[in-house]
Amino acid sequence: MILSRRRLLSGICSTPFIQLLPGLSLAASNNTSDKRFVLVILRGAMDGLAAVQPFGDPDLEMHRERLLVPEPQLLKLDSFFALHPALANMYSLYHAGELEVCHAVATPYRSRSHFDAQHVLETGLSDVQPSATGWLNRCAGYLSASSTTAMAVSSQLPKVLQGSNEVGSWSPDNLPGTAQDTLERLQRLYSEDAFLGARFEQGIMADSLVSGTGMGPGNRGAQNLAQLADAAARFLSQEDGPVIAVLESSGWDTHAGQGAEQGRLAQRLAELDNAINVLRNGLQSFWHTTQILVVTEFGRTVAVNGTGGTDHGTASAAFRTGGAVNGGRITTDWPGLASGNLLEGRDLRPTLDMRDLFRDAVRHILGHVPVDVV
Repeated sequence: MILSRRRLLSGICSTPFIQLLPGLSLAASNNTSDKRFVLVILRGAMDGLAAVQPFGDPDLEMHRERLLVPEPQLLKLDSFFALHPALANMYSLYHAGELEVCHAVATPYRSRSHFDAQHVLETGLSDVQPSATGWLNRCAGYLSASSTTAMAVSSQLPKVLQGSNEVGSWSPDNLPGTAQDTLERLQRLYSEDAFLGARFEQGIMADSLVSGTGMGPGNRGAQNLAQLADAAARFLSQEDGPVIAVLESSGWDTHAGQGAEQGRLAQRLAELDNAINVLRNGLQSFWHTTQILVVTEFGRTVAVNGTGGTDHGTASAAFRTGGAVNGGRITTDWPGLASGNLLEGRDLRPTLDMRDLFRDAVRHILGHVPVDVV
């Protein structure tokens, strides 16, 4: 693992420290691949019909009148689909040929439990299998075993990276920093220990690398998705940095007060848009070899509920962006929003399998798709 300085020091002073740090290897990384992949998971179920509004569908207004963004404010992609106005940076990427919009996409999961849906999303399997590993952990097993090939910038290791292959993590926190003289004494104390000394130095390196992101020791409590994206870009833009990074964003469960051009969902979309822009700027020369995939566990109902929100649904939208993406296009087999076309009379019917997006990501990373990955 790659940990914050405070967490690293806390681990050194505790009994299970060795179990916490089985494979911290940022400093020793010799990964030479210039490919980069970022998975962004939007937890809570993003409303794809709001993020990518099918304004050309004649049945949209009947279902969505209270949540529709006025057409003059939409960021139109063509004569049928438009991005929410909060996604201005992503709109620019679309016209630069670096954003692909996928619509009516879903995993094979067809119930409406966040927990189970996220499990299927992260394992890449067709159903809930509690002991399954994450598909990106399985993918990481095909990369160089002598380097940290994948990492999470997250408060905990997400299921998609859990498994038998070693990965890294950097966890922001809001604990007070550690005095420099204390760090120096600990460095001397552990300098002759081949295991703990090396991992102490690597933890300091990781923490130093993200200094300037607003998430240094003692200043991490207010981190948001853009700040996490900044930290991820700093790791990924190192010549010997990891190939894979995972970011998470919560708060997409808009049962009430969802809003249209403004409101709860618009705020989340603006945060996502800013984070993508931060990644683009931070990855610098690596942007042209990077793919970013933005996914959510399921969509939301087509109809508005009684509290001005939407309930758990099935299909949603996904985004692929980056310099290595064949963008400027919309990928969908649009099922239509007529009542007879809805899944169970309430949901956008899925016509694209999200696992195809996972396979494309693996192909980008490895050049092929091993049968045991996804």
